[in-house]
Amino acid sequence: MTILRPVIFLLLLVLTTSCKDGNTSKTTTDIDSTIVATTTLSKAQQIINKTILAHGGDLYQTAHYAFTFRDKQYQFKNEGSNYKYTKTYIKDNDTIQDILTNTTFSRLLNNKAVTLTEKEIVDGSGAINSVIYFAMIPYKLNDPAVNASYIEATTIKNKDYAVIQITFNEAGGGQDFDDQFYYWINKDTNKIDYLAYSYHVNQGGVRFRSAYNSRSIDGITFQDYINYKADVGTALQTLPRLYEADALTRLSEIKTENIINLNKN
Repeated sequence: MTILRPVIFLLLLVLTTSCKDGNTSKTTTDIDSTIVATTTLSKAQQIINKTILAHGGDLYQTAHYAFTFRDKQYQFKNEGSNYKYTKTYIKDNDTIQDILTNTTFSRLLNNKAVTLTEKEIVDGSGAINSVIYFAMIPYKLNDPAVNASYIEATTIKNKDYAVIQITFNEAGGGQDFDDQFYYWINKDTNKIDYLAYSYHVNQGGVRFRSAYNSRSIDGITFQDYINYKADVGTALQTLPRLYEADALTRLSEIKTENIINLNKN
């Protein structure tokens, strides 16, 4: 699957998220600078704002971290409206580095620039985006292409959750704008304990992730996930019940390892 989130999100989070729920809104005048600057917030937006604050808040704006994922080295560096993501790995004894900014994608082979086709640019951008997007969840949930809806309150394993649905506008929504996400946000911690998504490429699929090993690295939360599979077409809202019934197929572990805050070095 290709999840092209930061390509989806080439605009800085500056406008209020377009929300589909009709919940009563409230007024706020002093909110964290990573959060939508608006005077009226829907219920979904209020929950998302609290979630971003719980996971790192304003620290994301200047975050610069390195980590390992499946034997590849990643970095993300945020500078306000600009970002730079890198992925470094070895293939056939060559060192390859992919570099994505908010305007360009490039590749170095043994420190020399490589000429890329349009498909290679799209595929390479998607590969790095899909990893860093999940590493920084929920930082990007306030981006302009996002539509957030409050679904319900529920319980999973005797804990209380708010359920948020995320969809994307076709304009600015990138290659995978028709993907759909659900987030289950712990009402006590305001952190994401579970997430799920459905996608349509490669005949489609449904995934459910359960967070574990949640830890704060200099104020920003990183989590690992157990990745489960459900049948294509399974409604995301039903996945927690299937999870509790041990009716999902366990696929893999999503582990972010060797995390280093490069701003401290």
